[in-house]
Amino acid sequence: MNLLIKKYVVVSFFNLLLVASIGVVLRYKILFSLPFVDQKYLLHGHSHFAFAGWITQTLMVLMVVYLSKETSRDEFVFYKKLLLANLFTAYGMLIAFPIQGYGLVSIIFSTLSVFVSYLFAIRFCKDLNKLNNKTVAHYWFKTALLLAVFSSIGTFGLAFMMANKIIHQNWYLSAVYFYLHFQYNGWFFFACMGLLHTILPKEILYDRKIKTVFWLFALASIPTYFLSTLWMPLPLFVYVLVVFASIAQFIAWCIFGFLLIQNRVIIAAKFTHAGNWALFLSAIALTIKLSLQLGSTIPALGQWAFGFRSIVIAYLHLVLLGVISLFLVGFIFSTELIKIQKLTKAGLVIFIIGIFSNEFVLMLQGIASISYNLVPCSNELLLLMALIIFIGIFLILISQIIKYNLKEVH
Repeated sequence: MNLLIKKYVVVSFFNLLLVASIGVVLRYKILFSLPFVDQKYLLHGHSHFAFAGWITQTLMVLMVVYLSKETSRDEFVFYKKLLLANLFTAYGMLIAFPIQGYGLVSIIFSTLSVFVSYLFAIRFCKDLNKLNNKTVAHYWFKTALLLAVFSSIGTFGLAFMMANKIIHQNWYLSAVYFYLHFQYNGWFFFACMGLLHTILPKEILYDRKIKTVFWLFALASIPTYFLSTLWMPLPLFVYVLVVFASIAQFIAWCIFGFLLIQNRVIIAAKFTHAGNWALFLSAIALTIKLSLQLGSTIPALGQWAFGFRSIVIAYLHLVLLGVISLFLVGFIFSTELIKIQKLTKAGLVIFIIGIFSNEFVLMLQGIASISYNLVPCSNELLLLMALIIFIGIFLILISQIIKYNLKEVH
């Protein structure tokens, strides 16, 4: 089964490479002519495939790995069809969206993707309930799956508006942000925290504060959606609720961070060195994200944040690359689900440099846009950063392919 798991992980890295390659094309098209590429359509394909083909697929695989360890049997036998179905819908969206945007075929594939997530959620929750060993990780996993299902309300809301040609900017943006919020702040974040809790030392898991952390994040998950709608006129009680939810999440992260710092020696010994660094940097990115989230509750800052597209893009990349993708890569390295070699480590270093350099340039671009200034050569730099990220992922992937080919030869 170990070789099978490694193959699933390699497929995930291949999908991440595809996401990065599209990112390079999108950055290239900003600077140079590519008349056969529709920027908006390709961006839709990029984002949908990143969500379904890279993050969701990898989370599903890693959660099935956990289940297999707990049951001491190959659970991939039972989840194979669901994993393949998710890949099928992801590749369908990757092809359809760049060709037709939100057309019939792309909507069919995105709808099928939602139904696959429903089936996975039902099956995985049932299997968790069968386990004798109940842990706090199960709380995180079940909440993640619930929020994944909940996020589809935004998807179906968008489909309804498009089918009925309802043009209302506030409703449209609210539906988009609803889906995004409950994907990356819900399904992605809670699933990552669940995975982390499966490998943390007992000294942390047995601490009573660990459940407090979960409940603070869980109770704040729905109110913090309204952080994405602060640009609309909201009742005072909703705004107050949003502020308290943002504070609650920040406090929860501080409590959890303190527990990690207290047990840093045990944690460092438990994980691989490369994995430790990736997870640490992911934690730094999450700290920045939660701080920005708290700051956006200040009305003036909130209007700035949602009034400039470059700031929104910088924030999304911070979450999806800096927090989620770095966590997934760090988790895979820490649990040694791939063979770690010099080339693999080099790829990881380049990947990390690309992510944080990209975020730095996006941040500068966002700050400059507030005063309506331009950062010299910012688009050229962002193209370079996209290439660096691509190279890092390529090296990680090629190191695994070489390893498997050598193994087959011998």
